[in-house]
Amino acid sequence: MDNETNALLDPLPRHLGIVCPMANELQTAERFVTEVLARCGGFEKVSFFAVLDNVSRDGTRALLDKLAASEPRLQPIWAPENRCVVDAYVRGYRAALDAGCDWILEIDAGFSHQPSDIPPFFEKMREGYDCVFATRFRLGGRIEDSSFKRYLVSLGGTILARLLLGTRLSDMTSGFELFRAPALTAAMGFIQSRGPFFQTEIKTYCHRYRIAEVPILYKSASHNVNNASLKDAFANLGRLFRLRLSGDLPLS
Repeated sequence: MDNETNALLDPLPRHLGIVCPMANELQTAERFVTEVLARCGGFEKVSFFAVLDNVSRDGTRALLDKLAASEPRLQPIWAPENRCVVDAYVRGYRAALDAGCDWILEIDAGFSHQPSDIPPFFEKMREGYDCVFATRFRLGGRIEDSSFKRYLVSLGGTILARLLLGTRLSDMTSGFELFRAPALTAAMGFIQSRGPFFQTEIKTYCHRYRIAEVPILYKSASHNVNNASLKDAFANLGRLFRLRLSGDLPLS
């Protein structure tokens, strides 16, 4: 990107928040936090909100507490009240918004999302978008070390969402994304899913804003898509479809 084009971009905001639920990540947590923070330079302030709850039993919490003593940008959040994965993400969102973060980056731990893929999110956001979402299904995006079943679930969920909800993203199920605070605040108010489908739900609500996609490498699915998750997904997809038919789905 040349200097003339760079001058036309929005400057980086003052405060970046990173939201990352973590559970049983003892072997990779310290390296992951370090590599993510290394890719998040240029901001006046960076806060890494690592959300942990009772699902994590392997010492990840103690490790992160120790790391936070020497790394002030890391803020472990102990949330034993969490009942599902959605609670973990929402707890992190609220912490970032309460801290006054201007941009909120959501990323999964364990290197299923690659820290090296972070900078393009910032570059795209500086072009004036409100939300930037990862895609595994456009040129440059790919999935490795994951089952074919999981690939079909992710791609099939995207196709169904596009058909039934009128969305236009090429990947509606990824959990790697960047929001401006007002867009995230508004979208959070509509979330009802209690399973991984909430990633599709929040993207649906964000379609009223200026949105873009960047390709990523996705490795080793981090959440099990079980029957309960699929039931939640179909129930909420049906609910959103009915809202669309009635004209009440908040899409521009």
